[in-house]
Amino acid sequence: MSSIGFLGAGKVVETIVRGLLLAEALPASQMAASAPTNRNLKLIEELGVMGTNSNKEIITNHQTVFISVKPNMVATVLKEISPAVTPNHMLVSLAAGISIGFIESKLPVGTRVIRAMPNTPCGIGQGATMYTCGSAVKAEDKALVEKYFNSLGYCMEGDETMIDSVMAVSGSGPAYAYIAIDALADGGVKMGLPRDIAVKLAAQTLLGSAKLVLQGRKHPSELKDDVCSPGGATIDAIHELERGGFRKCLIEAVEAACLRAKELNAMNAQNK
Repeated sequence: MSSIGFLGAGKVVETIVRGLLLAEALPASQMAASAPTNRNLKLIEELGVMGTNSNKEIITNHQTVFISVKPNMVATVLKEISPAVTPNHMLVSLAAGISIGFIESKLPVGTRVIRAMPNTPCGIGQGATMYTCGSAVKAEDKALVEKYFNSLGYCMEGDETMIDSVMAVSGSGPAYAYIAIDALADGGVKMGLPRDIAVKLAAQTLLGSAKLVLQGRKHPSELKDDVCSPGGATIDAIHELERGGFRKCLIEAVEAACLRAKELNAMNAQNK
């Protein structure tokens, strides 16, 4: 049975571990994670995953290794593990703003490197992940990565030039959705609903609406039109959203996140 070693034990790793366990894609006994302190390791170990303070231990004991450390620590970690990386290793980077080229430049020539951008709903099997491959990646590597990420939700392969945009849409997207749910609930409370009921109604509404979109039978704009009766309450609400720049705000939020990711990429390239 294959195994996964994680360099890092923060929230992203916890999310992926929870998702893999929920999907029964990999038992906890086949996963291990490293971190410099025991604070994050405690959370991982509570899930049954072995924790260690040694990155080299992870590299030595696992051929599939996920890199999930802060971007400013990637170069240091790669320098540490590089002597132990062999042709049998496949590295999957989850680090934001770090290109495949940067990672490959710090490791032995021919190292198989995949870069992936998951999101937090992966922890409950409802995530969205895009991955992109380095030049040395084999077909069986892609198959294994797809197996893992498909168990966490939706998974697709794409070009690395897309990954900053993916981060801005699906990586940051849950935060936009939570703000929308919170705001809808606030509106419900303002109009007399108890808070718990308003939150549940708002969350379930976004969930059901998303499922209708994913059916693919209608464009989101058509589904929106289906809710709007002529002269009704919903079209008045849409008018208020448009007047307040709701659509514009979302577009500009995605743009801002994407531009920031590109800025981080450029900073990392300069520090190479």
